[in-house]
Amino acid sequence: MAHNNQHSFDEEGRADAERDRLQTGAEVIRNHVKTLPDAPGVYRMLDAKGEVLYVGKARSLRKRVANYTKLSGQSARIGRMISATASMMFLRTETETEALLLEQNLIKQLKPRYNVLLRDDKSFPNILVTDDHAFPQIAKHRGAKNREGRYFGPFASAGSVNRTLNTLQKAFLLRNCSDSMFDSRTRPCLLYQIKRCSAPCVGKISEEGYKELVEDAVKYLQGRSTKVQGQLAKEMAEASANMEFERAAALRDRIRAMTNVQSVQGINPETVAEADVIALHEQDGQACVQVFFFRAHQNWGNRAYFPRTGGAESAAEILESFMGQFYGNKEPARLILMSHEIENADLMREALSTKLGRKVVIGVPQRGEKRMLVDQAMKNARESLGRRMSETATQAKLLDGLADAFDLDGPPQRIEVYDNSHIQGAHAVGAMIVAGPEGWLKSSYRKFNIKGDKITPGDDFGMMKEVLDRRFSRLMKEDPDRQSDQWPDLVLIDGGPGQVSAAEGALAELGVEDVTIIGVAKGTERDAGKEVFYRDGMPPKALPFRDPVLYFTQRLRDEAHRFAIGTHRAKRAKATTATPLDEVPGVGASRKRALLAHFGSAKAVTRAGVEDLKAVEGISDSLAEQIYGYFNVDG
Repeated sequence: MAHNNQHSFDEEGRADAERDRLQTGAEVIRNHVKTLPDAPGVYRMLDAKGEVLYVGKARSLRKRVANYTKLSGQSARIGRMISATASMMFLRTETETEALLLEQNLIKQLKPRYNVLLRDDKSFPNILVTDDHAFPQIAKHRGAKNREGRYFGPFASAGSVNRTLNTLQKAFLLRNCSDSMFDSRTRPCLLYQIKRCSAPCVGKISEEGYKELVEDAVKYLQGRSTKVQGQLAKEMAEASANMEFERAAALRDRIRAMTNVQSVQGINPETVAEADVIALHEQDGQACVQVFFFRAHQNWGNRAYFPRTGGAESAAEILESFMGQFYGNKEPARLILMSHEIENADLMREALSTKLGRKVVIGVPQRGEKRMLVDQAMKNARESLGRRMSETATQAKLLDGLADAFDLDGPPQRIEVYDNSHIQGAHAVGAMIVAGPEGWLKSSYRKFNIKGDKITPGDDFGMMKEVLDRRFSRLMKEDPDRQSDQWPDLVLIDGGPGQVSAAEGALAELGVEDVTIIGVAKGTERDAGKEVFYRDGMPPKALPFRDPVLYFTQRLRDEAHRFAIGTHRAKRAKATTATPLDEVPGVGASRKRALLAHFGSAKAVTRAGVEDLKAVEGISDSLAEQIYGYFNVDG
């Protein structure tokens, strides 16, 4: 009985403390409300350490922020946020639309704990048909649209754009080689041999004939593929009637290529020429948003997103936050079809219309083909979230198993795995990969160019020490109180007791002595499955051959090795193409090309006189003297 009474007192004490914190937070907010204008803007709620808890927008800052001073009727999530609020910041805007755009930019930049956060916000690839060459190139393009030409997209993934490019090569025989490669060809390449290019580089097709192919490809990308196929069918019949069977077969292959990609695309709507379809599915506090891209009556792919939520937000709140962040660096379609209504649809419509420069329509269709597109996206969202939750559950079991196997305090939330790569010490790089409850955290991967002048070539201990020193020195500088999620619970390194000792020594020098380090060494025969694990204070340990935790650690080590090897190869490839001109101030890529074209080699440039250098197009008198001086220093 006494125990129950004590438990009751403890519960009451915690409840009183929580009420006190809530009242304190509300009082902080109330003091700010007194000075706020009845005008649009953005507000930030901060905790006692200055960390941003939440970013919000308002039509009226005074009215919106005043809502947080009410202690009743708040959700548990909002209550926790109010309790943690120690100060606030405000930015007034001219319009509510400006406030919406600023709010979403700040959320992406600051990643506040209580906001819905879009975690994967990469740009999408496009297809570019260039306009700056007599024989236009067709290529995948990602990033700023700064090259002259016609762009088609977005495509949801590299896979979807590559499939379409593959079809365009088969159907229209357009070149994908660079201009410099095109200019240097003396005979057709393999793509011509396998009927994927018309070989304009060596005159196998006239300029006029090639332009016709380009225009057919553009029509296809604009959704006029039936006209193109009809024309090709007519030409095929004529060729067959004239007994030009080889030409007829080539035309047949082109028609077949176009038909194949349309069947692969699945849904190709008849009444919807251009739309982004956005659908949300929620389950057990988790959310998945599926986005489908339809352009030119064609399905250009889809992608699943798993925004971070608090588990208590409405569908309208999740989708509005998602859209604001998603379209921050992307061009919206003229029509956006949604699975749910959002609260500020008019505001979002105005913001996206301003961004696009023409009217954007946002709607939740109830019937017809548009509803069918949304239903398909909803089905995909439901299936994607189901797979994600299953994978997360499996990952959680593996992390629990890892904790049990190595006597950790609990399942690690952030595992960092390190590896080095070099050839006899040359082009040495270090690599760090990161994993956690949701799998690989690829945005956190890091590569390190080994800089140590005192490291003997091939000294793996020295390389590992340098990498760990740089990584944890930065952590200590940026987050000494360990408030962020960037500190690892577990560090895995490729090696035995020597490497573990060196790694722990490196961290101890920085004052970091509570991060668990485990070395993964292959057995005597270096066979996978016979790994031996080393941790300070514990005897060497091997895991049972079929233990899922063993497979998990192998995958972690292999992923680090893959990333390190890839980084090393990229560094080595860059080194093989490096020239002395790379280091000359004022000589960029275009001037370097001009110098190499004029003199024939970098070595010849280093030996050239000032007058010779002045003769190169784009090289001014002062730059010529600067280049000459760089390679001809007295003494």
